[in-house]
Amino acid sequence: MLSIHADGAEARAAFGTRHVCIPESRIPIPESRFPPPDPRYHNRMHASFDDRHVHKKRFGQHFLHDAGLLRRIVQAIAPQPGEHVVEIGPGDGALTIPLLRALGRLTVVELDRDLIPRLRAAAEGVGELDIVHADVLGVDLTALAAGRPLRVVGNLPYNISSPILFHCLDHLDAIVDMHFMLQKEVVERMAAAPGSKVYGRLSVMLQLACRVEPLLDVPPGAFRPPPKVDSAVVRLRPRPRDERPRADAAAVARVVKAAFGQRRKTLANALRDVVDADRIAAAGIDPRARAEQLAPADFVALAAAAPPPG
Repeated sequence: MLSIHADGAEARAAFGTRHVCIPESRIPIPESRFPPPDPRYHNRMHASFDDRHVHKKRFGQHFLHDAGLLRRIVQAIAPQPGEHVVEIGPGDGALTIPLLRALGRLTVVELDRDLIPRLRAAAEGVGELDIVHADVLGVDLTALAAGRPLRVVGNLPYNISSPILFHCLDHLDAIVDMHFMLQKEVVERMAAAPGSKVYGRLSVMLQLACRVEPLLDVPPGAFRPPPKVDSAVVRLRPRPRDERPRADAAAVARVVKAAFGQRRKTLANALRDVVDADRIAAAGIDPRARAEQLAPADFVALAAAAPPPG
């Protein structure tokens, strides 16, 4: 059984990259009971797509086709029958079908209307696939969860990966975990520790909200067409509510943006329009320090010390 929801939107609005400490690591993915993708499905789908589907650059389409990597990703997700899982950007269904086979029912959010008939055909006889035809940035994930714990997965378009990550953070209370394929450079920034050259806004904001676990690297040749960059799979586990900052989220974001906007300057200089040196010192932080030296919790303290804007 398959159902489709459509909102008619075919274009994404332009989003600026938004930049939230767990040391970067790679954890082994154990063998599990999940079977490898059916080679008959794999060969049939990709032959069909090579013949008929034109990959659309504006949607950032790079479809994973490496059966071994697909198997490891499914093992890392470890889907269980009856779980409520949403896949963002299913593409040609390479990950969709093994997930659907394990779950019995799966919801996918896909913007490209040309892919919907192919997904429908691939899911025939496998399970119940609910297709939401929409830009995920306009999808209310909390409403989609409908009171059930939600797991989110996806091979995210690299050109809007940061807006999608922050969109998921807006619905964190509804989400159990997230498994995403992203540009490797982005995953490194997400997991970076203080003092790292790539530690920045994204590191701080994500780590305040989630535990970040890089899982495995994916080379360009695993995709069709191959991207020009390496990719990686990352797991995000939302922190319990009592571990998340109690400070106003907008205030934290304002401090983080200002601090890393001039990362070579001291906090006293970078934050002079947000919080003065005396307040920085009163929060227990050296005004001579630089943003990349602070732990995520330090930015929460600075936000609490900052006066209201205006």
